[in-house]
Amino acid sequence: MHRFKKGYWMVRAFILSPFFGALRMPSYMGPSLLLLHPRNFFIGRRVRILPGMRAESHHGGKIYIHDNVAIGQSFHITAMGDLHIGEGTVISGFVMVTDIDHEYRDVDRPVLEQEYIHRRTDIGENCFVGMGARLQAGTTLGRGCIVGANAVVRGDFPDHCVIVGAPARIVKRFNADSRVWENC
Repeated sequence: MHRFKKGYWMVRAFILSPFFGALRMPSYMGPSLLLLHPRNFFIGRRVRILPGMRAESHHGGKIYIHDNVAIGQSFHITAMGDLHIGEGTVISGFVMVTDIDHEYRDVDRPVLEQEYIHRRTDIGENCFVGMGARLQAGTTLGRGCIVGANAVVRGDFPDHCVIVGAPARIVKRFNADSRVWENC
């Protein structure tokens, strides 16, 4: 049964591919909840996306999911600028990634009527994002970062670090000289 679903999802991705900026094969995509402006989505080879994705491009934003990325169920991504998910990254289920904040300073206007604010967000190569994590606008992850489950992440994080908590903070770093993960 599992192989049948993956085969169906691969055929589905092939049929949908003309509606995307790029959707390279072999990749597969389970049924999505919402694809807003898929012409602005660029999906590489060997990308696996489980069901329930909600992907939105606002004001011409572009989403780049590079080669060999695995994305769990119920993934939510929104972009107003160029948002990249690096090659070899694994994103667990129920994760949200955005480069958009809502303005809220004018207390006499509803937040939904105020401007969007763009803050660059990127996920480096070979990262792992744990179940339920939230990567907020203004987050950049270096290569090989590990994000713990349910972390709420904002800020710039260097290569090869472990990030946990709400708000997220670095708890380990990889020492290239000793080749050991060290507590911070």
